[in-house]
Amino acid sequence: MTSKHEAAPDATERPAKKKHTRRNILLGGAAVLGLTATGTSAWALNRFVIDHTEISDVAAYEAANSSVQSTAQATAAAATDIEVTDTSYSSSNTTITIEQVSTGSGSDTITYFTADITVSDATTVRSAFANNEYGTNITAKPSEIASEHDAVFAINGDYYGFRTDGILIRNGVIYRDSGVRDGIVFYTDGRVEVYDETTTDAQTLLDAGAWNTCSFGPALLQGGEILSGIDDVEVDTNVGNHSIQGEQPRTAVGVIDTNHYMFVVVDGREEGYSRGVTMTELAQIMKDLGCQAAYNLDGGGSSAMYFNGSIINQPSNGGERDTSDILYIANGA
Repeated sequence: MTSKHEAAPDATERPAKKKHTRRNILLGGAAVLGLTATGTSAWALNRFVIDHTEISDVAAYEAANSSVQSTAQATAAAATDIEVTDTSYSSSNTTITIEQVSTGSGSDTITYFTADITVSDATTVRSAFANNEYGTNITAKPSEIASEHDAVFAINGDYYGFRTDGILIRNGVIYRDSGVRDGIVFYTDGRVEVYDETTTDAQTLLDAGAWNTCSFGPALLQGGEILSGIDDVEVDTNVGNHSIQGEQPRTAVGVIDTNHYMFVVVDGREEGYSRGVTMTELAQIMKDLGCQAAYNLDGGGSSAMYFNGSIINQPSNGGERDTSDILYIANGA
């Protein structure tokens, strides 16, 4: 993640993409661009801007292919005693407690939001793709994705649609199997682990009970300890400068115990409110919150936390930035 003052885009500072709702208009525009643009710019538009849909109805696809889909639906249907406040959600199955934390002062102020989440069924923590489609460059605002899935809580995911590699399992379905970096896996039994994607494959993870994976990184904590070298990691090295270092807005997920998760969004790039954090500072936050394993997700202007109908943090772009996916908990879960 480069700062706003650096020239090269990275995984969190992507070329702006116009949202298209009519596929025939999009394809026509792409053809025109291909005729008038140089080879390099046409490649960049195709790689980063033009959406490529591989699955047009993700909900139907997952219903047909996830062996544990019915478990999640039954859990949500069974929830009772639902109560929602400005900073909490509780039911017979799930508790969510939101807290805003500020440390430091002046130019050293850091502000972040935590969501302490406990569930009775790990499949309550779900994933959703923008526009109910799977592919590359398909995006929508996190609040829009959350609203479409009747979420009470959500954070931005790993922006899977910016890349074509990594191991991607969502809601018990394999979408991608090309391990290249650190990943995080949520299992149906409530465990969460960080792992090296290059040492396994998607089917092995699924057979072990994987429910959701994310592929961004780096891994921050393992065994409750901060991992070394995390301030030097690059997530994507195939296109331009993709450093994610320095003091930046961040999104992280962690596990405290079985079925007990911690989701964190750190705001940044606004002096006096929040400068953002380094990767090591983010790891320390997760450790101080009691996490045994923790992982960095997409950040910068993408960092967003949604609760009870709205984004509750202050994204550094001055508003939500479109992204490809969220992790969420539905109302009634």
